[in-house]
Amino acid sequence: MSHGIALFRRPLAFLNSLPRRGDVVRIRLGPLPAWVVCHPELVHRMLVDTRTFDKGGPQYDRLRTLMGDGLVTSRHETHRRQRRMLQPRFHASNVAAYTELMGAQAVALCDSLRPGQRVDVSAAMMTLTTRVTSRMLLSDTLDEATAAELRRCLATVVRGLFVRTVVPLDAPFRIPLPANRRYRHALARLHGLIDAAVARRRRQAPRDDLLGTLLAAERGAGGPPITGQEVHDHLITLLLTGVETTALCLASLFSLLGRHPQAERRVHAEVDTVLGGRAPTAADLPRLVHTGNAVTETLRHSPPGWLFTRVTTEATELGGCRMPRGATVLYSPYLLHHDPASFPDPERFWPDRWLPGTAAGGPQGAMLPFAAGNRKCIGDAFAVAEVTVVLATVAGRLRLRHLPGPVAPPRPAVTLGPRSLVMTCEPRSDRPQDLIEPKVR
Repeated sequence: MSHGIALFRRPLAFLNSLPRRGDVVRIRLGPLPAWVVCHPELVHRMLVDTRTFDKGGPQYDRLRTLMGDGLVTSRHETHRRQRRMLQPRFHASNVAAYTELMGAQAVALCDSLRPGQRVDVSAAMMTLTTRVTSRMLLSDTLDEATAAELRRCLATVVRGLFVRTVVPLDAPFRIPLPANRRYRHALARLHGLIDAAVARRRRQAPRDDLLGTLLAAERGAGGPPITGQEVHDHLITLLLTGVETTALCLASLFSLLGRHPQAERRVHAEVDTVLGGRAPTAADLPRLVHTGNAVTETLRHSPPGWLFTRVTTEATELGGCRMPRGATVLYSPYLLHHDPASFPDPERFWPDRWLPGTAAGGPQGAMLPFAAGNRKCIGDAFAVAEVTVVLATVAGRLRLRHLPGPVAPPRPAVTLGPRSLVMTCEPRSDRPQDLIEPKVR
């Protein structure tokens, strides 16, 4: 019996049921066996042994049709060279330099909202993160209309990828159904937009952004030249991973704070005290303790990256289970983050569990929103800074309230988070009067 249907229909409940069956559980995805690693120490061991447990499996095979051979999907033998080339762009000094851009985009969002307005928070966060990520990657190469089309293509592709990951057969996706046609059109258009942006930049003077780094590497600066296809693949990879996952984390964060007013009030009080009404800088981030804890707890409670695969490069053993060469191995940050043995009362959104001295991180490998080892997400510090800056900026100016009625739980796709979250915008009635800017008439 295949477990792919259960994983598709009830993914989080299915995953949470597995630890009762052991630390490593054998399942079937279609006709193929797979192993789910449920114990955090075993997951950590797997992630740091990238020679034995390489990027691969149904998830990454499908992602390669979108990303090509970029940093996320590349095999062990090419990853180190790619990461060495890109790592300087994500150095702490470069991340700090982008906090002003992050804050400016959050201020622009706040200025566009009216009291009482219903806001599609999911769409607003996608717009914001697309602007931030595209500026970091491409400076101002994308105009607003192109960026909007790129967002639409990304959303369509992400929706279609999850079912293609858990159903390992290609035949259903070759049928000319409307959903399949939309997916293929969005995928082709996404690649076309990136090709056009790269072609435009090749005709312009060099710029100090990530595309500038890639084009310099294409010319052979600093080592053997990379190909034009590699330039394309890296941009697709970093756009997809930098836009959607960060937007979903922000949407989850505002949704959770809207349901937990005490945690929300602590964030509001902190940003009023630390920032005094101004936009945050990189130097402010360590002082925003409760704000940062809310971000960390969101990454624990609702990690955008919730399910990943690896493939064994040789026959091996993990947790007492023998696995053949080429075996698909899965691990889930969501499962690990919701294990009560690591995080007591795991369904509770409780930012204070991350206060200094609480030892909230659990055993080694229990908290894995960005993976671990040398395949850890290259943009982890950038993403955390972006989410923290946006939260601090928005929280200093307004409050987002849920509409009456129950809040629908997010349904996982390739990523996890609310994709149609609508909330009401309210002014901060508890904001100190001396922090409220006078309105310009």
